[in-house]
Amino acid sequence: MALDKKPQKKDSILNFRKAKSHIEKIISMVEQDRYCMDIMQQNLAVIGLLKSAHLILLENHLRHCFSNAIKSENLSRKEEMIEEILKVTKLANK
Repeated sequence: MALDKKPQKKDSILNFRKAKSHIEKIISMVEQDRYCMDIMQQNLAVIGLLKSAHLILLENHLRHCFSNAIKSENLSRKEEMIEEILKVTKLANK
């Protein structure tokens, strides 16, 4: 399901766009043989932006898709949603 709240959608898109801009800058910095610490600092900024966007998406999913599935009487859908959350949480913590 898509993002349900417009502010959340705007915030996640903004974070993805900023990350994209930073990545383009990082590529340019590497091509120019810029100082490694400066490149790493930009890389950490991208990681932070992507983590923030991920949390926005996760929160929206939990509040809407997950919540609706858990309220339903469809046991297989409930289990599927729990497995999805566990899978994405494990991936995020690698």
